[in-house]
Amino acid sequence: MTTDPISRFRRFSRAVTSEVGALDQSFLGRGRPLGSARVLNAIGQGRSEVAAIRDYLGLDSGLLSRLLRGLEAEGLVTTAPHPEDARARIAQLTEAGEAEFAAYEALSDQRAADTLARHPRPEALLAAMDLVASALGRDRITLEEVDPRSDKALYCLHEYYSELARRFDTGFDVSLSRDPEAAAMQAPRGAFLLALSDGMPIGCGGLKGNGGPVAEIKRLWIAPSARGLGLSKRLMAALEDRARELGITTLRLDTNSALPEAVALYRGLGWREIDRFNDDPYPDHFFEKDL
Repeated sequence: MTTDPISRFRRFSRAVTSEVGALDQSFLGRGRPLGSARVLNAIGQGRSEVAAIRDYLGLDSGLLSRLLRGLEAEGLVTTAPHPEDARARIAQLTEAGEAEFAAYEALSDQRAADTLARHPRPEALLAAMDLVASALGRDRITLEEVDPRSDKALYCLHEYYSELARRFDTGFDVSLSRDPEAAAMQAPRGAFLLALSDGMPIGCGGLKGNGGPVAEIKRLWIAPSARGLGLSKRLMAALEDRARELGITTLRLDTNSALPEAVALYRGLGWREIDRFNDDPYPDHFFEKDL
């Protein structure tokens, strides 16, 4: 039966392989296969340590060495010992390599734009792509501490506020909430963490402190495409670890009963419910945890 899950998965795999030109001997018409182009892209995106490139692309050492030698022979890449660690090597693009990287970027952007333009519901297509990318890349999702005023952090916060506005019966106006100041979510008072999938922000969580032993968890959010992958628990554990590093001994948080999955998460992680501890108009559940 051609509609069973395995057949559907394999159909999807064939479609993607064809669309991205994975089997083309000349990827995007630039004269080299996809493997070489991906190495060039990884270096162009700022990955210089050969070991980091290998891990990012999931290549074995032998294959990566062959691909790098081919790019070196073309005059696109140079490799050399790491200046601070003779056991490691770094790869850099030459001037010709920078030009080739830019050409690939322009062609890839155009291919993506053309594909989206052909679809009658591009946003639905992108949502499906986000779901697949998050699922297939779940083991490569990283957590990074950032300035809560950075573009990626603000993107997550905007998505978080928009979701609350949709789900709360009263809507959500951040100006009425006890919105933390950026300094309260930066060391040495607190922290702001992002979950990143290949550089794309798909979740966040803040640690709001005042320099004392008590702090709050704020703005925990996971993109719909990445839910169910355990990211909420990862972010909560990382925020607790960061709190310990900052000398914080007690954590608090609040949430709303319109977010039952959040209430269940905190109870499942061993948080205990306490009396209201602030005058924020939106929460109706309050929790505390000793570290």
